[in-house]
Amino acid sequence: MTLVNQGPERFDVWAPDASSVTLVAGGREYPMAKKDTAPGTEGWWTAPDAPAEGEVDYGYQLDGDSHPLPDPRSRRVPAGVHKLSRTFDPAAYAWQDSGWKGRELTGSVIYELHVGTFTPEGILDAAAGKLGYLADLGVDFVELLPVNGFNGTHNWGYDGVQWYAVHEGYGGPAAYQRFVDAAHAAGLGVIQDVVYNHLGPSGNFLPKFGPYLKQGDANTWGDSVNLDGPGSDVVREYILDNLALWLRDYHVDGLRLDAVHALRDERAVHILEEFGALGDAVSAETGLPKTLIAESDLNNPRLIYPRDANGYGLAGQWSDDFHHAVHVNVSGETTGYYSDFESLAVLAKVLKDGFLHDGSYSSFRGRHHGRPINASLVNPAALVVCNQNHDQIGNRAIGDRLSQSLSYGQLAVAAVLTLTSPFTPMLFMGEEYGATTPWQFFTSHPEPELGKATAEGRIKEFERMGWDPAVVPDPQDPETFRRSKLDWDEAATGDHARLLELYRSLTALRRSHPELAGLGFGETEVAFDDDSGWLRFRRGSVEVLVNFADAKVRLDGVSGSLLLSTDEGTSQDGDALALAPWSAAIVKS
Repeated sequence: MTLVNQGPERFDVWAPDASSVTLVAGGREYPMAKKDTAPGTEGWWTAPDAPAEGEVDYGYQLDGDSHPLPDPRSRRVPAGVHKLSRTFDPAAYAWQDSGWKGRELTGSVIYELHVGTFTPEGILDAAAGKLGYLADLGVDFVELLPVNGFNGTHNWGYDGVQWYAVHEGYGGPAAYQRFVDAAHAAGLGVIQDVVYNHLGPSGNFLPKFGPYLKQGDANTWGDSVNLDGPGSDVVREYILDNLALWLRDYHVDGLRLDAVHALRDERAVHILEEFGALGDAVSAETGLPKTLIAESDLNNPRLIYPRDANGYGLAGQWSDDFHHAVHVNVSGETTGYYSDFESLAVLAKVLKDGFLHDGSYSSFRGRHHGRPINASLVNPAALVVCNQNHDQIGNRAIGDRLSQSLSYGQLAVAAVLTLTSPFTPMLFMGEEYGATTPWQFFTSHPEPELGKATAEGRIKEFERMGWDPAVVPDPQDPETFRRSKLDWDEAATGDHARLLELYRSLTALRRSHPELAGLGFGETEVAFDDDSGWLRFRRGSVEVLVNFADAKVRLDGVSGSLLLSTDEGTSQDGDALALAPWSAAIVKS
């Protein structure tokens, strides 16, 4: 097996459009010389006399400009993304996880969290202090929202401009290594959310170095990354080296690939296929599974098909259709993209087939959408599902969670559907105890004009969903960030504690009954009654029964022992089960 590319030498930089490059390192200037490279990779510069070791602050002066720019491959930017880079040697860390055997996606539960709002301190070391709690909750992977370098003090993470750096406000790369090591010690894998489809609006100096972006070819967030134009060989290498950095240097177990539908690539070998191949290569080198999960709204199962079946060979992809079907049926909300999901028939189809839109008409898009999943090529566990996540909460007008408007019974039903589904469940931080703190969209752009534009842009985004723009919080207001932090005292009281115990019971049940996650697509039996408001589905010997109505419902033909019930009002009499309003039960035959 060929080793994964280790990247360029210490201070080498790609600047194909520059006529001169000067390295500023440790307060001294070092004129750089062009390197002799292969066709398609021209434009590399090197400084043979630069400091060969030790911690050094450095940057690059392009074409005689006296202001040095940070390295596009900065491992650290301690003074911010507009300032000098600082060297960091990841190999200096003494890892303690030699006994770690890794985690496979099938049968696992993922927990998504944002470092800045997960704890009061908002740093990686504080988050590490909660890993025991997460292990006790029964999750298998911790998924961190993006941690790479962005301008300002706090941000969701999707405005990153330094893809190789860890945000200093979280503790920097050393704290990141400690976190991953601690997670492995607690028996938890780490999935890192990474963004390769766009860069943030402040501190993006890549276009000054070379053709990293395709000018005039924009996606939702700005100019697209240059994946297939002139110079794209080096741009792709830049991305692939970054992917390998997380999996190899930081011992990360998987990556969540943000919005892959925005990766515009017309090459014969799509970069996602290269991602899949690289993940497999690092897995072969390390002897540990490396899991790549795509966020995509395309409903295109090619992402998860094997490469020898003309797929991209990724381990998983998100299924928004599952979220929408659960959300509508527990909340009754049917505006915007929820409009197609208003029935238990939709939920039944998603449970059986993975997608609602697998070639069907999408009223929100105004066209047909998606394609069916070939059940012979993938397991349902390749679909990552949730009833809440950072996008589906944070992109609401006021960032409100389900727990801020739904009853305990409705939250319990959502939990049961997610954690007993045929797919891989993902929880969003605080969901497990019904956190009432919102999770809002927050930024800290130092530039006033950028902050104003961001706030105004958010208001426009909500017009199509029919939300009142007057209630949209200012993302630049520090209070918007502070109110989004979890209140951990809630977890020990009332229905919060009751819900937390339900989540623990569900993860334990999922672990003790592997047929819930281990069977194939075609092995889920579903029945429902939209008028009466009940749905039941079976995976092997386990049957899940759910009442979405405000009245008790009686279901016949329920044989076996009652493993779990979310409501004390549920009772079993022979082969009949009387489900309390807004409740669920799990039976093993």
